[in-house]
Amino acid sequence: MTALSVLDLSPIVEGSDASQSLANSLDLARHAERLGYKRYWLAEHHNMPGIASAATAVVIAHVAGGTKTIRVGAGGIMLPNHAPLVIAEQFGTLAALHPGRIDLGLGRAPGTDMGTARALRRNLEASDNFPQDVVELMGYFQPAEEGQRIHAVPGEGQKVPVWILGSSLYGAQLAAMLGLPYAFASHFAPAELDQALDIYRSRFQPSGQLDKPYVMLGLNVFAAPTDAEAKLLFSSLQQAFVNLRTGRPGRLPPPVEGYDQTLEPMAKTMLGQALSCAVVGSPETVRQGIDAFVRRTGADELMVTAQIFDHTARVRSFEILAEAHKALSQAA
Repeated sequence: MTALSVLDLSPIVEGSDASQSLANSLDLARHAERLGYKRYWLAEHHNMPGIASAATAVVIAHVAGGTKTIRVGAGGIMLPNHAPLVIAEQFGTLAALHPGRIDLGLGRAPGTDMGTARALRRNLEASDNFPQDVVELMGYFQPAEEGQRIHAVPGEGQKVPVWILGSSLYGAQLAAMLGLPYAFASHFAPAELDQALDIYRSRFQPSGQLDKPYVMLGLNVFAAPTDAEAKLLFSSLQQAFVNLRTGRPGRLPPPVEGYDQTLEPMAKTMLGQALSCAVVGSPETVRQGIDAFVRRTGADELMVTAQIFDHTARVRSFEILAEAHKALSQAA
């Protein structure tokens, strides 16, 4: 049965702050570990009032240090923002602290707007060097060669699994060429999902890390005791998306009853497209939804995200999903 994992943006909700968000992330990770989720990933975003995971490696250390067995990683590090050597040292350090538990997902986008990218001292042409930077970074994890002058310490000799993240055909081609596992951001950019999967699987070349294609797909899952309750929880993400796409990013808003009925046609169409990979409903609705999504895509793993305003409801959503997944596994 397809594995389940968690993608956490460490949401900062209205009326709260980053300290509480980071505490919530650790609490959710502990629940995810108890419930049998495979990995817990955090994402790099900058200049986002509603996301507390900008210093992604630091948050990964926080979560890994407070858990015991679940894999923890980046989904992902936006590599053009960083020197490959620095990321090798950061994740080499994490791997030294938590052996066998650290993943490194790499993305090509800046994870922010262009003004903030400049504030990061990022070369705006750096994304053009993404393939070379990925190869350079992976090289720092290899055992040292004779005459090598630059070393990642910690990092050298560490077996840190590297993933390619993407929401377009570019990442699919690169992951296939390098023989790396591929994570597609279908939870917010599903337009090229089917074509990307076809390219990745058909062009995959085995590597030292992976002998056959392995695909992880992002999926929004909002689970509650009833369909109506889940739909209400989902309205927080809908509001946040509309705010972001209209240039008004902010903290995650509380749910609003009947929110979708207040939307203009253009906003409703945008949400329908961007959030089409979402399963929202009761335990039975969730069971059917994830089963249908896996059957359609053949995903090896689902990276589930749930931007839910109330932390208790968020934890409960992941509990319901775990129960639905267990039922599907037993049936299979």
